[in-house]
Amino acid sequence: MSVMKSLAFAVLVIGIGAAPVRAADKKEAAKAPAADAPAVKKSDSGICHDKSSPSYERTKNFTPFKTMDECMKSGGTAPKNAGAAPAPAVVIKKSDNGICHDPSSPSYEKTTKFTSFASMDECVKSGGKTPKK
Repeated sequence: MSVMKSLAFAVLVIGIGAAPVRAADKKEAAKAPAADAPAVKKSDSGICHDKSSPSYERTKNFTPFKTMDECMKSGGTAPKNAGAAPAPAVVIKKSDNGICHDPSSPSYEKTTKFTSFASMDECVKSGGKTPKK
């Protein structure tokens, strides 16, 4: 019988030892930024939000980037409320069918599935072709 009492006492002590988690604690934990949060989030609509953007915390479906420049080079745009944002770097788009489009190409804006390049030379060296004119 004393073994049963000892076991019951141990269960009671272990159960008391854990502090209950309050609902307020859960809410605070949810608000705290994750240590591995990306510096820039590119939303599904293609807008790049850095941590200073009012929409950064609200952006839930995104592609992470280390810098705003990387996000912009991937085809993202600056938020409209960004003020004096730096001019986006020129992006050369290599379409899925291997054609390299610069901003002067008639198909540049229509090309939505692409690999980004910093220059036309880089795009062509990767196996891309210049568009017919």
